[in-house]
Amino acid sequence: MLRTHTCGALNISNIGEEITLSGWVQKNRDLGGMTFVDLRDRYGITQLAFNMDVNITLCTAARKLGREFVIQISGKVIERISKNKNISTGEIEIEVRELTILNKSKLPPFTIENDTDGGEEIRMKYRYLDIRRNPVKENLMLRHAVAKATRNYLDNKGFIEVETPYLIKSTPEGARDFVVPSRMNERQFYALPQSPQTFKQLLMVAGIDKYYQIVKCFRDEDLRADRQPEFTQIDCEMSFIEQEDILITFEGLIRHLLKEVKEVELNEFLRMTYDTAMQLYGTDKPDIRFDMQFVEMNALCQGKDFGVFDNSELVVAINAKGCANYTRKQLDALVNFVKTPQVGATGLIYCKYNEDGTSKSTVDKFFDEDARNAWAAKAGCEKGDLLLIMAGGTEKTRKALGTLRLHLAEELGLRNPKEFAPLWVLDFPLLKWDEESERYHAMHHPFTSPKPNDIPLLDTDPAAVRANAYDLVLNGNEIGGGSIRIHDKDLQKLMFKHLGFSDKQAKEQFGFLMDAFEYGAPPHGGIAFGFDRLCAIMGGKESIRDFIAFPKNNAGRDIMIDSPSDIDEEQLKELNIRLL
Repeated sequence: MLRTHTCGALNISNIGEEITLSGWVQKNRDLGGMTFVDLRDRYGITQLAFNMDVNITLCTAARKLGREFVIQISGKVIERISKNKNISTGEIEIEVRELTILNKSKLPPFTIENDTDGGEEIRMKYRYLDIRRNPVKENLMLRHAVAKATRNYLDNKGFIEVETPYLIKSTPEGARDFVVPSRMNERQFYALPQSPQTFKQLLMVAGIDKYYQIVKCFRDEDLRADRQPEFTQIDCEMSFIEQEDILITFEGLIRHLLKEVKEVELNEFLRMTYDTAMQLYGTDKPDIRFDMQFVEMNALCQGKDFGVFDNSELVVAINAKGCANYTRKQLDALVNFVKTPQVGATGLIYCKYNEDGTSKSTVDKFFDEDARNAWAAKAGCEKGDLLLIMAGGTEKTRKALGTLRLHLAEELGLRNPKEFAPLWVLDFPLLKWDEESERYHAMHHPFTSPKPNDIPLLDTDPAAVRANAYDLVLNGNEIGGGSIRIHDKDLQKLMFKHLGFSDKQAKEQFGFLMDAFEYGAPPHGGIAFGFDRLCAIMGGKESIRDFIAFPKNNAGRDIMIDSPSDIDEEQLKELNIRLL
């Protein structure tokens, strides 16, 4: 070994010991007669001391060390005169007797410090340097801890980790597949899995009644900060269970992870139907760390000769507690925000309930004080509160107000990253109408079971059919979703029919699964958690990139290795591929 200890291991109890350390030069400070070097590895920082009076040659060599040089030193642990209480090694330093340069370093393109001067693009290009910084390193360590705790919990619950294939069959449903040409099977292609869905169902048919996998998935879709073309899931499936069994088991998992990794005890997991979530928050993944629920105002706002309200399908409001003191500038900023493309609203109406008991709105011409007081009673407004009202089509208005709600909560500091508020959202619609293709699509996926009582509605009112599906939401983010699966061939065929599949298409794409159902498929269901997103939320961050060792940018490119890239003409010929 090139070291006896790590750079975070030594303390006052080691004084007098002869040790050897290896690591990277963090800083070099020349103080005339003394030179101090901060030596860093992933475990911490240790100060090295070089004295001109003791060894001029060694001290001179130390002064020539550049940032990020890789060195090995040997010496004696001594007590530090000027102690640093901020680090675990801050009471000691090393009186260096030997110095070996293991590798020199060019000057890094950004500082390897907690608060770096490097922008995101340059840090992604040199990601191997970025990972040396404590914030990134700690994110990866948290990811490791979450994975370890997940495996421990599921192992103790009797789950078996089974690997499923990465080279599978392409299916047009859902997001776009990444395809892989097959050299041995000319003009044919594999696809990379969007999830192991069908394979884990086949494992249930095979008798592996409790399966899990921490697995890579691939989707060729438009990217955002919280999406990557390749991502990781905690993928799980169980046989001979009902929905309640799934909810209890995986509430337990999330409780276990937060307790083990963050030392946080979770309170009750609330439950809410999809319809209620949309009605109260305008989203199926509401952040319930704060209140600000929607209040429908149609009855109080319509019929007053105000066209904006009278001609709207929905008039809905939120009560921003304590915000009546917002200035005109702040209110204008809110109006401008809702008009941005990401929100898409045409405007915002507000009413201030002042501390002196008066009220003032932007529509006082149409609504007198009595009307405004009625609004206050309906929305629970008190002195000092601000009522924000939007109107328009139901779906669009709810979505816009939901976005405003989150924006306002961010401004008011209501989204505490150290607070965790879990929520199950239940009873999703089974199907969703797509205007472009003029047919129904599966809200989750084609293998989700409808509520047994709703099956007759498939032929008469498909939009009203509820799914045996559930999402787990944490702090306004969907961290997991699943369902009770179809395990009957006839019901699966019926589902494919309502999704617009011909018998031939269903057979070609999923015949293997329906055939398996004829050999004793047990009732089963499961869930998959977005592992990267779960780590990000637990780490108090918005972007999953911070928790992926080598992420891609918004264009799906790895700018460090310059991928994707052209491939050699000979490879294309071998694969029988011709580029247009």
